[in-house]
Amino acid sequence: MAARPLVTGPEPASEGVPPGRPETPERAAALVARAEAAVLLSGTDPRVALAEARAVLAETAGGPCPEALSVALRASALATRELGDLTLAEERLQQAITAAEGLPRRVAQARMSLVTVRAQLGDPEGGLRLADLAERDLTGGDLARLGVQRSVALILLGRHGEAVRHCDDAIESLDRDPKFQAGGLLNRGLAHTFLEEYGAAEADLSACAKLARRSGLDHLAMLAEGNLPFVAARRGDVPASFERYHAAESALSGYPERLAAMRTDYAEALLAARLPGEARAVVERAVPDLVAAGAHAALPEARLLLARAELLTGDGHRAAATAGTALAELAGQGRSSWASLAEEVLLRARVLEEEPGHELLADLLACAGRLAGSGWTGDSHALRLTAAGLACRLGDLGTAREQLGRLSGSPARTVIRQHAAAMLLHLDGDRPGALEAAAAGLASVVTGDAIREQAARVHAARPAEDLAAFGLRTALGGGDPWSVLTWAERWRAMVRGVPPPAVFTRPSATDGILVELVRDEDDLWGIAVSSRGCALHSLGSYTAAAEATVRIRYGLRRRNLRDAEAAGGLDLELESLGRRLLGPVDLGGGPVLVVPTGSLCTLPWPLLPRLRGRPVSVAAEGASWLTADRSSGAREPYGAPVVVALAGPGLAHAGPEAEMVVRTHPGAERAAGTRAGMLAALGRADVLHVAAHGLFSPRSPMSSRITLDDGPLMAYELRRLRAVPRLVILSACDAGMAHAPVDGAVLGLAGAFLDRGTACVVAGVAPVRDDEAAALMTVFHAFLGGGRTPAEALGAAAAKTGVGGFVCFGAGDERASGRRSL
Repeated sequence: MAARPLVTGPEPASEGVPPGRPETPERAAALVARAEAAVLLSGTDPRVALAEARAVLAETAGGPCPEALSVALRASALATRELGDLTLAEERLQQAITAAEGLPRRVAQARMSLVTVRAQLGDPEGGLRLADLAERDLTGGDLARLGVQRSVALILLGRHGEAVRHCDDAIESLDRDPKFQAGGLLNRGLAHTFLEEYGAAEADLSACAKLARRSGLDHLAMLAEGNLPFVAARRGDVPASFERYHAAESALSGYPERLAAMRTDYAEALLAARLPGEARAVVERAVPDLVAAGAHAALPEARLLLARAELLTGDGHRAAATAGTALAELAGQGRSSWASLAEEVLLRARVLEEEPGHELLADLLACAGRLAGSGWTGDSHALRLTAAGLACRLGDLGTAREQLGRLSGSPARTVIRQHAAAMLLHLDGDRPGALEAAAAGLASVVTGDAIREQAARVHAARPAEDLAAFGLRTALGGGDPWSVLTWAERWRAMVRGVPPPAVFTRPSATDGILVELVRDEDDLWGIAVSSRGCALHSLGSYTAAAEATVRIRYGLRRRNLRDAEAAGGLDLELESLGRRLLGPVDLGGGPVLVVPTGSLCTLPWPLLPRLRGRPVSVAAEGASWLTADRSSGAREPYGAPVVVALAGPGLAHAGPEAEMVVRTHPGAERAAGTRAGMLAALGRADVLHVAAHGLFSPRSPMSSRITLDDGPLMAYELRRLRAVPRLVILSACDAGMAHAPVDGAVLGLAGAFLDRGTACVVAGVAPVRDDEAAALMTVFHAFLGGGRTPAEALGAAAAKTGVGGFVCFGAGDERASGRRSL
C-alpha cells in the first residue's frame, strides 16, 4: 500500500501570452495577472486562492475575456483539489479547457493540471492520454512540469522506474522553479520507495522539504515531511513512523483527503508493527473520507489495506468482501498489477474460510503466476508456498513437491527458499534436517544487514512467522521439550532483532523455574525448565485460556472498584485457569518466570492460586533467563542506587506516595511531575517510581501514556531515550497493559521501557484504588529497601496488603545495580 504521489501545487503561467484582441486589453491583462497569481497561490494558501479565483470569475462575467476565464477556472480547480474535492476540480478544469478554445497553450496547461486529477480519480491511463495531448502545445519549462504531473499517473500504474526518469528530467530542468523542482523530488522520492530504494527516497523527500522551506512553501514542505513516515514504515523503522504520523495528523487537519491518505499510510505502519487490529480501526476511518473526496485512485488501495488487516485479524468473510470491492475498482481503473494483489487477499480469505479443495489450489497457483507477471515477486513466492502447504493437506504430494522444488531453487528471499527446503525434507521423513533448514531460514532474517536495517524483517515478517510456526509444529511433533523451547525462543529472538539462540540445554544452576507458553493454532502448550530438567505439557485450548483472561481482568476491575459480587466469580475463574495452566507443572519453591503467549500477557499472573505470595516475573522471552549465570555469588544487592519519585495530577495519594518513596530510600529525591521532570529523572535514576494516571490505548499501544502536570508522556516517546533506569515502578492503572501482536513483541508502556533496556518494570494491569495502590507501594518499597528483589518485594507486599493487579515485568529476580546505556 502506499502514500499517494502529491503534486506540489500550481503550475506557473506559461511563457508568453496567447494571441487575442480583447475589447479592453489593459483590463484583460490585469484579470489574467490576477488569475495567474491565484494559480501560484493555490498550492500554499488554497482558501485565499479560491476566493481570488472566484473574484476574477465574477469580473469576467461582465465581458468576454476567455484567457482570464480559463486561468481563473484552473486556479479554482487547483485550490479545490488541495482542499480535497477531486470531482469539482475535474469539473473546473474541463470548463477551463472549454473556455480556452482557440488558445492552445492555455488548453494544454489546463490539460496538464487535469493529468493528476484524472489519475487520482481512478483513471491513470486517461491521465497519461491527457499528458500526450498537452505535450503537443507545451514548450520549455511547461514540458518539464508535465513530466512531474505524468509521474503521478505512472506511480499509480506501478511504473515506478518510468516515473523516476520523468522526475529526473524535470528536476534537472526546473532549477529556477522551486515549486515544481520540489514536486519532482517529492514524486521521485515516492517512486524510489516503491522500488525499495529507501536511502534515495529519504534523500529526495528531505531535499524537497528543505527546498520548500527555503522558498517559503511551507505547505509543500509539510507534504514531503508527511511522506517520510511512509518511507520509515516501509523500511521497518516503526517507532519513527509513529512519531511522524502523529505530527502529520495535526498538520493535515484542514485537508481531509490528504489526511485520509496519511491515515492509510499510518495503517500500513501499524501492519508493519504487527498490529492488524489497530490498523483496521485506522483505515476504517480513512475510507469514508476518500469516498467523500472522490479519491478513486487512493480508495481501492485503502480498501486493499483494510482487507489485509481484516484477514490478519481472522475475519476472512469481511476480508473477502472488502478485497472483492477493491478488485472491482482496480480492474475498472485498468490497474492490473494492483488487481493481482487484491486477488491474493481474496484467495487467502478463501483459505481461511473454505474447506480446502483442488479448485482453490489451482486458483492459488494461477494467482501466484499473475503476481509474478505484475512484478510482485515476493508476494508470488509467498503465495506459491501457501499453495504447496495446501497441496500437502490435500494429499497432492506431487504438486507440493513440484512447487517446493521450484521455490527452493528460485531467487526468492532466503526465508522462503529455506521454508520450501524444510518442507521437502519433512515430506521425506527427515525431521532433524527439516528443523535445521528452517533454523537457517529464520537466521537469515536477523543476521548481517538485517540487524541494522529492519526493512528485511518487516518484509519477511509473514514468511518468517509462517516458517517459525512450521518449525514449532515440527518440533512439537517430535515431542522433545528442549527442541520446542528452542523453536519458541527462535521466533521471539527474530521479533526482537537479535541472532536466534542455539539449541538450549539444562541450566547449570538455578533456584527458580521458567514456564514458557507456546501455541500451535489453538493448541496451548507449556514448557517448564528448572534444575530438575525440562518438561512439555499440553494445556488445552488457547482460545479458552484467552477468554478466561478477559473474564479475570473484568472481575478484577470490578472487585478493585468495590463490587462485592464480583469477588466470588473472580476467585473461581482464577482457580480454574490456574489449574489449567499450572496444574501439570512442578513449580518447586523458588522464583517463577512466566513467558506467556498472545493475550495471556495481560493476565495478572501473581493472582493465580499457586503463585500468590511468590516472586513472579512475566517476560516476553526466556533466553535471558536460560543463559544467565544464576549462581548465588553472581547476584549483587542494589546497594545505594539513585532513587527518584514523582507524582502526577488528579490523585489524592500520589504526592504522599512519592514522599513515602523518598523517606524509605536514603538519598532518594523527588522530581517535578512534568514531562521535563520525568525525562530528566529517566536520564539519571537507577530506580524510578511514578505515581500517576496511566492510560493504555488498545487501538495503538505505542500511544499509551502517563498523565503528567503539563501533558501526557507517550509510549513511543520512550523509544528515544538513551539511558533508562534499571527498575521502573509505574503506580498507575493499566500502565502494565500491553498488546502482544506476536510472541516476543509486547507493546505498551512497560514494553517500551523494557525495549530500551530497563531490567524490570512493576506496573498495574487493572484499575486499583488510589489509597490501595499507596498502601501496596509502601510495603513494596519497605521490602525493596531491605534487599529483596522486585519480584520478591511485590509478592510479599501483595500477600500482606491483599491488593492485587500489579505485575513484575522483565527480570524481577535481578538484584544488580547500575544502569544500561544504549
